[in-house]
Amino acid sequence: MNLISAFILGIVEGITEFLPISSTGHLILTTKILSIEQSDFTKSFEIIIQMGAILSIVFIYFKKLSTDLKLWKTIIIAFMPSAIVGFLFSHFIKTYLFNYVVVSLMLILWGIIFIVVEKLLQNRKVFKSSVDYKTAFLIGIFQCFALIPGTSRSGATIIGGMLLGLDRRTATEFSFLLSVPTMLIATSYEFFKEREVILNTDINFLNLFVGFITSFVFAYLSVKWLLNFVSHHSFIIFGIYRILIGLIFLFVI
Repeated sequence: MNLISAFILGIVEGITEFLPISSTGHLILTTKILSIEQSDFTKSFEIIIQMGAILSIVFIYFKKLSTDLKLWKTIIIAFMPSAIVGFLFSHFIKTYLFNYVVVSLMLILWGIIFIVVEKLLQNRKVFKSSVDYKTAFLIGIFQCFALIPGTSRSGATIIGGMLLGLDRRTATEFSFLLSVPTMLIATSYEFFKEREVILNTDINFLNLFVGFITSFVFAYLSVKWLLNFVSHHSFIIFGIYRILIGLIFLFVI
C-alpha cells in the first residue's frame, strides 16, 4: 500500500462510515479497484482508519457525551443486542458472509428498504424528537442486521429509528452516537484478537497517520453534511445509490 492508496482509503472510510451506504462494501470495492492485497498490514490499517472516524463523532458530540447521563443509558441499551449477537455469531459471519455476493445483495436489499420506508412515512405528521429506553432497545435490534456485511450500521439504525417514530435528524444523530461504543469496542476487539499478527508486522507509520487523519477529517465533514441534508431531504437518494452500487458489485467487479 502506498501513500496515495492510504489517502484514498481514508477518504472512503471517512465518507462512508456514517452515511447509510455501507463502509465495508465501499472499502472492499476500493481495495479491489486499487489492487490492494489483504495483508496483515491492511488489517491494522483498516482498524486505525475506523478509529479516526470514531474520533470525529467524539469530537463533534464531546459536550453531550460528557454531560448527558441519560443519553449514555440509551446508548448502552441500544448497544447490547448487537454486542450479544455479534459475540455469539462473529465466527459464522466472518466465515460465511464476508463475500461480494452477500455485500451486493445487502446493498440492493437495503436500498429498496430505504425507498419503501420513505414512501410509507411520507404522510406521517407527528415524529418523536427524543429517544426513550424502549426505542433505544428496538433500535439496537435493528443494529443487529448491520452485522451482515453490506447492510450499513448507520443505515439499519436510522431506518429503525424512523420506523419507531423518530424524525430523520433525531434518528440520524442517535445512530452517530450509538456508533461510539459499537465501533470502539468492535475495533478494539479486532485489534486485541489480531494483536500478535499486527504488532509483528512491518508497519508503515506514515501510511497509518495519513489514513487516520484523512478518515477523521472526511468523517467529520460527512457527518456535518448528512445532518444538514436530512433536515430537508429524504433518504431515497441513498436507496437509489445503494441499488446501483450493489448492481456494480454483482455484475462488474
